[in-house]
Amino acid sequence: MPHSFNKIWIHAIWSTKNRLPLIELTVEQRIYSFISEQFREQSCPVRVINGMPDHIHCLFLLNPQKSIADVIKQIKGSSSHFINQNNLIIEKFAWQTGYAAYSVSESVVDKVLHYIKNQKQHHKKKTFEQEYDEFLKLYGLDND
Repeated sequence: MPHSFNKIWIHAIWSTKNRLPLIELTVEQRIYSFISEQFREQSCPVRVINGMPDHIHCLFLLNPQKSIADVIKQIKGSSSHFINQNNLIIEKFAWQTGYAAYSVSESVVDKVLHYIKNQKQHHKKKTFEQEYDEFLKLYGLDND
């Protein structure tokens, strides 16, 4: 087979440093737009970005030439710089160390997209910590 084909959907989640609720509604779309552009610059098209004041979810296609770790590291670094440079948050902004990233089957992309789009509704019922722990259990991972 002379060609290589890849289509790897990733659902990534990361939080603000110390899980502080820093991302206000007034600036979240500007932050999400910047992050989306950063993903595009790495040839990782974004399907959806959404979140809460203390964390975000992204659904994107992974560029097969890049590792998830490198993509997320670049996104978090450039977006922290953007937020601070543009004074979008009153205090110095940083993301928490680490992230969660899960592969998403093509057959459930729409379900994950709907889940991410409806973050505000989900978090009326559960905290970010509860949500995060549920994902770790679902994927058989430990929260160490």
